[in-house]
Amino acid sequence: MWAALLDSRNQPILRILQLSSARAFGGGERHVADLANGLLSRGHDVFAAVRPASPLTQELRVSAANITTFNLRNALDAFSAGKLARLVREREIQIVHAHVARDYPLAAYAVWRNRGSKLVLTRHVLFPLKRLHSLTFSRAARVVAVSAAVQRALIAQHLLPTERIEVIHNGIDVARFGRATATEITAFRNRWRIAEDALLIGSVGELTPLKGHGEFLQAAAIVRQRFPKTQFLIAGLDASHGERNLAELRAQIKRLGLADSVRLLDWVDDLACLYQALDIFVSASHTESFGLAIAEAMASSTPVIATATEGAAEIIENEISGQLAPVGNVEALATAIGELVLDGSKRSLFGDSGRARIEHLFSLERMLSATEQLYQQVIEE
Repeated sequence: MWAALLDSRNQPILRILQLSSARAFGGGERHVADLANGLLSRGHDVFAAVRPASPLTQELRVSAANITTFNLRNALDAFSAGKLARLVREREIQIVHAHVARDYPLAAYAVWRNRGSKLVLTRHVLFPLKRLHSLTFSRAARVVAVSAAVQRALIAQHLLPTERIEVIHNGIDVARFGRATATEITAFRNRWRIAEDALLIGSVGELTPLKGHGEFLQAAAIVRQRFPKTQFLIAGLDASHGERNLAELRAQIKRLGLADSVRLLDWVDDLACLYQALDIFVSASHTESFGLAIAEAMASSTPVIATATEGAAEIIENEISGQLAPVGNVEALATAIGELVLDGSKRSLFGDSGRARIEHLFSLERMLSATEQLYQQVIEE
């Protein structure tokens, strides 16, 4: 009966469960929240299964009655698997969509116990999966790769037929970015003691060595010698034990003599304002499956320099909508930053072209429509 209901667009209303056992909030969790909220706004019945005290709970607009908490300890959590299967049956879920690898087997079990449901998995990272997941993937109607790079990594592992892998790029809520006022931007810079005449160069991402913040600081030291009025900012949470990554960055800042030039921020409530407060955004990552922060900065019309990871190279057209530098090459990164510091017209070009590219290829609406279409396809199959 529920499958026959139609929304205001004359499209079927679907009953969808989004599953994530994430303990911290990062790019993958931003994707889950935007997807769930977007599907809800399109009239679908959206449910969520998360861990207790999940950071996703605060970001979801899903009714509290439709959010269920599970321990979701690991792939062999039999109690959570059974509870999830009952939830799918009682709520008559049509699509079970899991986003974290340890949740894939639990989601597959729930669908196996409810033959009317379909399993969709999203792979957000490039890291290889265990062979155990080949059984899980055999039950998946589709596996979504958030970039062509992730699709290639999945194909190389031979865990499922290629035709069941579908690329749906992460979507950026363009309307969320680029709307900070001049007063808000000035207040942000004042709060972090950024000089009025300083060019502010920043990076956003979890404080982990893979994000390349160490190389960014090395490049900052080179740039600072040439352009004394530049200042730098790193925003990101540290999930390491005892916050050792943060401690190492602080020690590096001291060694490089950048104590007066670098600001370390942890959680920033208004990322849109942060991106707009920057004159240049830099991603020095060693690896990116997509590069959500890169896309968000571009959506904010902030000029972007990024290391040429597979994900970044998919988003940025080099020298048109941003600039790519070799991964791990501090000198090349510093040179690219210095060129943008000197060239205001190039900064404007990258900012305008970057936002246009995100609007055209990586918008949230495009992601929602593609996901909605995929759900309908697997139900019809």
